[in-house]
Amino acid sequence: MIPRVSIIIVNWNGRHHLAECLDSISVQTFRGVEVVLVDNGSTDGSVSFVRERYPWVKLVGLSENTGFATGNNRGLEQSVGEYLVTLNNDTKAEPNWLAELVAVADAHPGVGMVGCRICSFADPDIVDSLGFGICRDGMSRGLFRRRRYSLLNMGSVEEILVPSACAALYRRAMIDEIGFFDDDFFAYAEDTDLGLRGRFAGWGALLATQAVVLHKYSRTGGAFSPLKIFLVERNHYWVAMKNFPLSCLLLVPAYTLLRYLAQLRLVLTGSGSGGEFRASGSSAAIAVALVRGIWHALAGMPRVMAKRARIMNKRRLTPGEMADLIRRYRLSFRELLDDSGD
Repeated sequence: MIPRVSIIIVNWNGRHHLAECLDSISVQTFRGVEVVLVDNGSTDGSVSFVRERYPWVKLVGLSENTGFATGNNRGLEQSVGEYLVTLNNDTKAEPNWLAELVAVADAHPGVGMVGCRICSFADPDIVDSLGFGICRDGMSRGLFRRRRYSLLNMGSVEEILVPSACAALYRRAMIDEIGFFDDDFFAYAEDTDLGLRGRFAGWGALLATQAVVLHKYSRTGGAFSPLKIFLVERNHYWVAMKNFPLSCLLLVPAYTLLRYLAQLRLVLTGSGSGGEFRASGSSAAIAVALVRGIWHALAGMPRVMAKRARIMNKRRLTPGEMADLIRRYRLSFRELLDDSGD
């Protein structure tokens, strides 16, 4: 029987995470599933470990680290399910996680994406992401991050802007229409880009709060490594260039400058995410990563704008409806940068 769900896991030197992740999949209450693990040229024995201990996993071995975006796209090529589920390798899913995701998707045929409750591995009541919000400069972040879930008043199903691909379900019919991840992103914000493309093409997005995954935040990419700073900076421009209505896109440079000023204040005081920035490397390395991100974003602009034209041709929402959707789930810089004021 053809599995209804294909779980795609991208791995790069994550052997130490895989047992917890794959063991949690093996005890899911939903059974019509295949697991495709794409290995991005690992050198830590990940492939042999999975082949020997988890023979039911479909292995796709790549010769080099192609990133999260391309890795998932290679997994898509090997999958057959009507639902595609992305799952980070540094996660552990609760037993009814997949059943809850599928139940919500089945009940809402116009929904192309279903996110789940992603919480901290260290403390399952601390939220990592309940879907993404987005800033006016194109930066996105998990909603309610670092809040206690037990103190939130949420129903079993909630509408969201887009889910985090750390753990999310995508309807194949939507992917066939708009494509999967953008290979050029490599990693970070590729899920925001995909989600916005889906929303503007008329597909809905929901959060299944009873579908729970625990996540070891940034264990693979590092909290704020220079590489991550470069990719996040470059990719947030591309998210806006590809997807924002013109009225929002024209304001991106101004809002990016305001974010830089807010980040500088936090770095100088060591508060919010500024402390993590300071710990990520020298000030010179951070500055170089930011400048490289801006430069590469601008250098890729002709290709990105060509993609924008194709996206706009497929949209079912008007520019005003697109702007309203972004405004509804807008994050303040304070929320984006974890500036709690303490």
